[in-house]
Amino acid sequence: MSAAPPLLDPTPVVDAATFAAQIGATAAQLADLEQLRLMLTDWNARMNLVSAASLPEFWPRHAFDSAQLRQIVPAARTWVDIGAGAGFPGLVLAILLKGEPHARVHLVESVAKRCRFLEAVAEALRLPAKVHNARAESLSLKADVVTARAVAPLGRLLSFAQPFMARGAIGLFPKGRGAETEIEDARAAWRFTCEIMTSLSDPNGRILKVEGLAHAG
Repeated sequence: MSAAPPLLDPTPVVDAATFAAQIGATAAQLADLEQLRLMLTDWNARMNLVSAASLPEFWPRHAFDSAQLRQIVPAARTWVDIGAGAGFPGLVLAILLKGEPHARVHLVESVAKRCRFLEAVAEALRLPAKVHNARAESLSLKADVVTARAVAPLGRLLSFAQPFMARGAIGLFPKGRGAETEIEDARAAWRFTCEIMTSLSDPNGRILKVEGLAHAG
């Protein structure tokens, strides 16, 4: 395991302008992200997609937290987002990849009503995204990266990610302050290499880049 320095200028993201400065987002991407924010706010009033308290922090807590993942693997064009939920990081990545050749984000979500939200946003914004109303372990898609946010502890998450990693994907997983403990616990069942990066959206957060996944023993 190794710790990497931050990838971007650590100026705090508090709004759309600082998000654009950090990520290098275009006006079209900002417009799509604003539409995502509005649709999330509307749908969240009818179903629990994210906590209501987090909505005013859309740009740092949801948009930037998701977008920083692309900075780690900028050449990646196909992503799988396990437990896509409200679309973080998957919908944000799809917005940033829109217009890129061969771009595709697979949004994997087992709850049907959340899939309806994901499909509505993907259709409204014409995103390079496909929604799968399925459990991750039932799929075996070819992708460059598999990711997930706030789905499960790392050991269990790796069991969901294994079918995609077996086909060549790397794992990129945002985690909280307990990341190191999760890594050690996961090693009871798995062998893997793990690079630990500091999250730019939360100084207590970590992003785990996992490769070489295999069952232990």
